[in-house]
Amino acid sequence: MSAPTPAALRVAGIIDALNARLGQLCAWLTLFLVLGTAIVVVLRYGFGIGAIALQEAVMYAHALVFMGAAAWTLQRGGHVRVDIFYQKLSARRQGMIDGLGHLLFLLPVCLFLGWNSWDYVSNSWATGERSNESGGLKFVYLQKSIILVLVVSLGLQALSDLIKVVYRLAGRLPEMEVKHG
Repeated sequence: MSAPTPAALRVAGIIDALNARLGQLCAWLTLFLVLGTAIVVVLRYGFGIGAIALQEAVMYAHALVFMGAAAWTLQRGGHVRVDIFYQKLSARRQGMIDGLGHLLFLLPVCLFLGWNSWDYVSNSWATGERSNESGGLKFVYLQKSIILVLVVSLGLQALSDLIKVVYRLAGRLPEMEVKHG
């Protein structure tokens, strides 16, 4: 009989599951990006018809693919690493580096982005900001809100990763599993 999972690890699991679901949903938007862009090009160059709303929807989806899936990519170890020594380190040392990176870089950047984008996003909501283009989308404030989706999801993923690192370093969690797949 196994011991019950500590509450902090359950929280980390919930964060991981939420970010995975968000990332998977955002990944499906790439299909819309391809189809939407193809339709815009065919309409414009094949028939001389502008499709501003569709073009803006593609732009919104593009932002959501990258910002909405960033935490899922982090969770899966998919961000680019430049450090050639990292891959040769033990899982324990990799965890220490990841934890320090989250504490010293990722969380401060999330706080900075959240702080500096809050007025930008809230002003857009307050005015019900719309596209400047004739025939454009009426909800620019939703696109700007994607910045906060990035901040919250990355911040939560950093928290989840830190919880797991602390448990691993304390020897209360198995060595890091491969994050890919």
